[in-house]
Amino acid sequence: MSPDHMVHIFRRILDTDEVEPNSDFFDLGGDSLLATRVLSAIARDFGIELMYDDFLEKPSPEGLFDRVAGAKL
Repeated sequence: MSPDHMVHIFRRILDTDEVEPNSDFFDLGGDSLLATRVLSAIARDFGIELMYDDFLEKPSPEGLFDRVAGAKL
């Protein structure tokens, strides 16, 4: 999986094409319920379960991909 796949997850769940790798999920209208959907999609697609705190610290596709890549080491 690639960082582009993380962007795709954000775009699908936020229902917008406005997502870039460094876009802030919450600035794009995301909320805690949608964040849980993103975390579920990450767990399903990447095989890594991130915590909501990870999301709050790095609320961008790029930031969460970095967390996933770090978890796989």
